[in-house]
Amino acid sequence: MSVPTGAVLPRSFYDRDPRVVGPELLGKALVHGDRAVRIVEVEAYVGADDPASHAYRGRTPRTRVMFGPPGHLYVYFSYGMHWCANAVCGPEGEAAAVLLRAGEALAGLEAMRHDRSAARRDRDLANGPAKLCQALGIDGDHDGADLVDGTGPTILDDGVPPPPSPATSGRVGISVAVEHPWRWFVPDDPHVSPGRPGPAVGRRGR
Repeated sequence: MSVPTGAVLPRSFYDRDPRVVGPELLGKALVHGDRAVRIVEVEAYVGADDPASHAYRGRTPRTRVMFGPPGHLYVYFSYGMHWCANAVCGPEGEAAAVLLRAGEALAGLEAMRHDRSAARRDRDLANGPAKLCQALGIDGDHDGADLVDGTGPTILDDGVPPPPSPATSGRVGISVAVEHPWRWFVPDDPHVSPGRPGPAVGRRGR
């Protein structure tokens, strides 16, 4: 398939609470060069008020991008092995973000299969936050990339609406603030990550 085309999400889209932005990112196209995925799963992290957020302990060299303006990409190294990417949200200084957890491969599949040689099926190419970054070729060099100016990774609205009733759950891989249903995903989508969420379960949480 060809790379999707559509309107680049404006900075005002990201300049809101991540719990509002998160579910609205479902269905959008994340594009990097000739590769693209349809976002099917996200998680919200609410900055200094969220014990599960990297920003909870304040500004550090690692988290400086989170404290910057919205509409930038915060990329971090996880478990000393993998890169994960977040869209920075909310007013500058609040350090809120949405983790891009999983996507459906849309374009650049041959390159994705090469870089994700461990994936046995195409549905496994980007079904996790680290897999998504690897499939798209996103790494630490993209920390701070502007999602709005079109020079690097970009999120587009190509006409696919978010699900009217996204599924929700607790967030995956955390040990604190597990009660919040701040993970959203497309119901019954085979490209959602296999990770086990926290115990919180509900509908579209706030």
